[in-house]
Amino acid sequence: MSDRVVLAYSGGLDTSVGIGWIAEETGAEVVAVAVDVGQGGEDMDTIRKRALECGAVEAVVADARDEFAEQYCLPALQANALYMDRYPLVSALSRPVIVKHLVEAAKYHGASTVSHGCTGKGNDQVRFEVGIGALAPDLKVIAPVRDFAWTREKAIAWAEERNLPIDVSKKSPYSIDQNVWGRAVETGFLEDIWNAPIEDVYSYTANPVEPRDPDELVITFDKGVPVAIDGETVTVLQAIQELNRRAGAHGVGRLDMVEDRLVGIKSREVYEAPGAIALITAHQELENVTVERDLARFKRTVEQRWGELVYDGLWFSPLKDALDTFIAKTQEHVTGDVRLTLHGGRAVVTGRRSEQSLYDFNLATYDEGDSFDQSLAKGFVQLWGLPSKIAAKRDQAHH
Repeated sequence: MSDRVVLAYSGGLDTSVGIGWIAEETGAEVVAVAVDVGQGGEDMDTIRKRALECGAVEAVVADARDEFAEQYCLPALQANALYMDRYPLVSALSRPVIVKHLVEAAKYHGASTVSHGCTGKGNDQVRFEVGIGALAPDLKVIAPVRDFAWTREKAIAWAEERNLPIDVSKKSPYSIDQNVWGRAVETGFLEDIWNAPIEDVYSYTANPVEPRDPDELVITFDKGVPVAIDGETVTVLQAIQELNRRAGAHGVGRLDMVEDRLVGIKSREVYEAPGAIALITAHQELENVTVERDLARFKRTVEQRWGELVYDGLWFSPLKDALDTFIAKTQEHVTGDVRLTLHGGRAVVTGRRSEQSLYDFNLATYDEGDSFDQSLAKGFVQLWGLPSKIAAKRDQAHH
């Protein structure tokens, strides 16, 4: 049996051309693996047939939508993961689930090598290769676009010479990566960071400035897991899909930012993640009600570090693993309902309730029934401010 290469296959130009090109260059048989992470677009069976027509000996399509939602998006939600405090990780979350399926396919089909279509400028090459290295250190990796300077022009010429069944005429001016958690758009005129995005760029969200009535909904969480919307039970995947639809209709979750890539360059990215932003907004507020102060403060540090690790391709790493355990512990009491209003590009929390609430009306009220003993406060304030007061006296004495 000849050697085999497992290729991460999207159905697009680069990876379609990659099948035959890898076969010719390496003399190996190519097994194409396409993973459905809720990116929409073409039917997975169409993609499978195209891989075979382009010369793959096997084409595997994996429906990983529920797995992606429950094992990748949900941990990101519980971590309130926002890279640079703004961006809910989109591509970074899907790469480890794709890696997992590539490694499984490599084992099953006896392949010694895995291939991906990432460039040498982005974060994804790191996420793929570091992930593969963590799960199967013995697998080799080839990246035609990066390692052999494979350009779009070369790919089109190659496809035309061999009459490959790919439509190369539909040249999108953008590079797009999307899944159920969100959508990332880059390149083209967006590379000039003074240029504003145009409506054409967006597809998950409607223009937030158009007039429409607000949409109010209630999200129910059980230990940090969204389990119902407006009282209707949902899976994690359904919760994300429903909020993509409803929050997207109000233009929630549009982001335009210059971000720090792992490879050291700054890059302009336009994102839309209506479901992710709505869910994180609701989840953060329920944590405000149910998570004790010092735990909440420390969790914010953990959240930032967690987001950076995942962005940097270290999903399968000891630190990420340890932080997951911490985050899981923090979710024990994150149970209750959050009411959101979706309107004008924003998801705004208007109500929260929980059996696990740490909010005590009788302690908080300024009216009748106040159970807070204000006489305790005087001594507390004096002791609390004592170190600063002593330091200030010293400083004044020495000036």
